[in-house]
Amino acid sequence: MEPIRRSQLIQATMAAIDEVGLADATVLRIARHAGVSAGIISHYFGGKDGLLEATMRQILTDLGQAVAQRRLRLVDGSPRDHIAAIIDGNFDRSQISGPAAKTWLAFWASSMHRPQLQRLQHVNDQRLFSNLCFQFRRLMPLSEARDAARTLAAMIDGLWLRGTLSPEGLDTERARRLAHACLDKLLAGHDTSAASPKETA
Repeated sequence: MEPIRRSQLIQATMAAIDEVGLADATVLRIARHAGVSAGIISHYFGGKDGLLEATMRQILTDLGQAVAQRRLRLVDGSPRDHIAAIIDGNFDRSQISGPAAKTWLAFWASSMHRPQLQRLQHVNDQRLFSNLCFQFRRLMPLSEARDAARTLAAMIDGLWLRGTLSPEGLDTERARRLAHACLDKLLAGHDTSAASPKETA
């Protein structure tokens, strides 16, 4: 499928979900948003479920790129710098806009009932955990690094979820500040300039 047309349909899916929610975001409505026939969606994606999966894959790709771009700016950055880049990437504009946020919420709800979406959610969870754990492991024993990674991942997801569901919307700067404060507490007592893993206690 032409990349431009694919992007057009993904943007239309997010717009339809933002407008009426996932349940009422029919193939016909999405097609109207994209200015194409409903048959095009069925042909290339097999229907709404396939289009939702493709849309979430794109959002996850955007998330990966947002984190990677921030980490590329680091030259021999400390583990704390890399973890901070992961935090900031998760609150990137591509992840917090109205359409993206509502698509995320629809994805999380649907992943409990649709195996393919559940696999995507598992991959995303594992990527965040493993990236955080790798950096924490440079500063502390493995078991402690795993706990720190789980704590910060839960903090990031929780701040995002609560902010997105609030009537005022997500206060990105406040969410980032709270996540960074959590990171500081997790790193308290550790040499944050360390560049290699410590031996497991």
